[in-house]
Amino acid sequence: MSDKKLMRSEDSMIAGVAGGLANYFDTDPTLVRILFVLLTLLGGGGLGILVYIVLWIVMPEPFDVV
Repeated sequence: MSDKKLMRSEDSMIAGVAGGLANYFDTDPTLVRILFVLLTLLGGGGLGILVYIVLWIVMPEPFDVV
């Protein structure tokens, strides 16, 4: 079983959602941010913003692992 946890990133631009998703999926945070922008612009009605806000509420804050 994997020890990966989905949580917001401490190294964030706004709320750490894109960084947290990038850490979880082992990808570049810039790519995730671009996907959010594309979803917002092409999704109609600000779908990317809505998804981001929901993830911001649902994803736990980062914590220090001792």
